[in-house]
Amino acid sequence: MKALIKCMIVSVFVSGCARKEATIKRDSALTRLDSVVALVPDFNGVILVSEKGRPVYHKAFGFANQEANQKNDTTTIFELASVSKQFTAMLIVLLKEEGKLNYDDAVEKYLPDLPYKNITIRHLLTHTSGLPDYQKLMDEKWDKSKVAGNADILSYLKKYHPVINFKPGEKYEYSNTGYVLLGSIVEKASGKDFVIFMHEKIFDPLGMTSTDLRSKAQKDSLRNFALGYIFVPEKKRFVRADSFPSSNYTIWLGARKGPGRISSTTSDLLKWDAALYSEKLIANSAKAELFTPARLNSGDVSNYGFGWVLKADSVLGKVVYHTGDNPGYKTEIIRYVDKQKTVIVLCNNAHEKFDYLIKLIEEQLRIEAKK
Repeated sequence: MKALIKCMIVSVFVSGCARKEATIKRDSALTRLDSVVALVPDFNGVILVSEKGRPVYHKAFGFANQEANQKNDTTTIFELASVSKQFTAMLIVLLKEEGKLNYDDAVEKYLPDLPYKNITIRHLLTHTSGLPDYQKLMDEKWDKSKVAGNADILSYLKKYHPVINFKPGEKYEYSNTGYVLLGSIVEKASGKDFVIFMHEKIFDPLGMTSTDLRSKAQKDSLRNFALGYIFVPEKKRFVRADSFPSSNYTIWLGARKGPGRISSTTSDLLKWDAALYSEKLIANSAKAELFTPARLNSGDVSNYGFGWVLKADSVLGKVVYHTGDNPGYKTEIIRYVDKQKTVIVLCNNAHEKFDYLIKLIEEQLRIEAKK
């Protein structure tokens, strides 16, 4: 009996020490991340770091609304900008799984009269279409007192027919135009409005209750929406991005669907991240397409899948990520798939040290991974 009691005491002591050691290790990691963010003292945004779906660092910094002295918190909603593209890509994969389209279907099957031939849905997904930049066209031709959507963009592509940049499949070149077309193809193939279909297939099943494609009026009505700010050197301060409507394409292209416009929170994006580790939305075999690099006509591969940039890290293994950049906003989601770690950074003052901050956070993950 004495031996048993002694064994139990030792067990409790060892268990307690293990918990204490884990707590110290976690607190040490959090302290280092706090030190990293301190190197960017005027950063506005929210940072979330997770391990196996569990947040291990989740903090807000700066202001959602400087004029109202309203601070960001972990429930603040941010523009995602091009991080939105992965959701558009997922809708295409879901439609393919439902038998409503194929990746190698010609675009004109869904969007007839488009003056660009031999382009497939796969080309659009992987930025290998060669399509010209619709934003440049609309900036030159569009009446910015009006709000343009996909139908307007398609109409202008047909009307002005800017020259294609290269033969489809010849090389990788990032294309917002391709994702506008994908947004319209989603509507044609599904028979539903893009926003409604997005809610039906992704946002609602995953409980992403703070996520939507919102109009300017809808965003203005939200108490916890982060306003975008840009630094103006002449004024030596951050100024609201929407102070310059003529140069703010998010206003006069505010009805487009596919390449951007989703707004969300770090917590909702963590739900999305968790779904990508499961088969809640699609089977693993279909999901693999998202993270498979595109093959070019030459046989070479690019580093882009379906809505995700792909890379390998010598310490952290397979990495899939995407950035976003709108006037006043910089965003990024990075998934270290082999380690089941995720970093989500949403920023609403388009900080010039944003990339530096991401680099420092990633370096901390490498340090932890080596221990």
